[in-house]
Amino acid sequence: MTEETTTLTGRQAPPPVRDWPALDLDGTDFDPVLAELMREGPLTRIRLPFGEGWAWLATRHDDVKLITNDPRFSRAEVTRRQVTRMAPHFKPRPGSLAFADQPDHNRLRKAVAGAFTVSAMKRLRPRAQDMLDELVDGVVRDGPPAELIERVLEPFPIALVSEVMGVPAADREQVHAWTRQIISTSGGAEAADRAKNSLYGWITETIRSRADGTGEDVYSLLGAAVAAGDLSEPEAVGLAGPLQIGGEAVTHNCGQMLCLLLTRSELRQWWHERPEGRDALLDELLRYIPHRSSVGLARIALEDIDLHGHRIRAGEAVYVSYLAANRDPDVFPDPDRIDPGRATNPHLALGNGPHYCTGAVLARLQTELLLGTLLDRLPDLRLAVPADQVEWRRRTMIRGPRTLPCTW
Repeated sequence: MTEETTTLTGRQAPPPVRDWPALDLDGTDFDPVLAELMREGPLTRIRLPFGEGWAWLATRHDDVKLITNDPRFSRAEVTRRQVTRMAPHFKPRPGSLAFADQPDHNRLRKAVAGAFTVSAMKRLRPRAQDMLDELVDGVVRDGPPAELIERVLEPFPIALVSEVMGVPAADREQVHAWTRQIISTSGGAEAADRAKNSLYGWITETIRSRADGTGEDVYSLLGAAVAAGDLSEPEAVGLAGPLQIGGEAVTHNCGQMLCLLLTRSELRQWWHERPEGRDALLDELLRYIPHRSSVGLARIALEDIDLHGHRIRAGEAVYVSYLAANRDPDVFPDPDRIDPGRATNPHLALGNGPHYCTGAVLARLQTELLLGTLLDRLPDLRLAVPADQVEWRRRTMIRGPRTLPCTW
């Protein structure tokens, strides 16, 4: 586009395409490439390690909200083409909420919504606390030091998700083993694929067995939905899989939060001295932590759309960065500082629009219980190694400490 054309049309020349490698970052450091892209403008272009071509990237809070709410940007269309992406393998399943547009998205989500309501989580809370107390009892009984990822932060979300999903007690050990293998960074892609295939086979049989179910657990809801013709069986299975595996984000988010609380005395002081302010601190930590590497899933423009003087053409891929939106200085003054006293905190850590996290209320419940129980029962909890010796996950989409050795 010539300079003259730019002036006449009001559109700018497209920004250069920037390579965004998969970085292995330690601690809660913000991705330096993303920081550069944010400085370059509200709309830039990126090339990720896998897939084909390039994609637009939106980093401003208002633009992220606009794009994630606008039906002209399609998730379903992503399944029909190769786009530049972070993941080496791309195998979306039928029924995946992540790749559904309206009205299919609401139809799919409606089938399981009853298991994740605020009232359902209130009913679950006493049982969840009992499950967590049992794990922490074991840690206290064995004495310091303790590796908290292995002992508490990983098993609790996995077990609680199984409770919500309706995994029978006799099957939980096997389901948990598959889940741990799927989310693990060890064992390689082949082991993870074998575990995923086994888990999805088990899910299929479980949904079939609950066609006449009247329970409130997810598998009963899905069995009933398939029997009623509201969902196909492949849709129900594709819907259930990510929910069953969904404890991963809680494990690693809480790992990051604990690292911050155990290494920043002012945050620990706020936690212990202002119990009425804990919700605000949790929201601020959710805003602040870099919970993922790079970006998540793309959308495809279904028509030409003008944004910030650029024309996004029909068929072009668009990514949004919730991490960048949560550091937008126009919305969050002094965004790189953890400020639990922020007057307003409209963070997008759990998504936005139709694809807002299905299990958001469950994730919040787990986070509150994990941090509250560990910090209240072990008031002298601290890292057992220097902070710079904590090992962080590598070659992973979800960031967090790989191990969290603590003492008290």
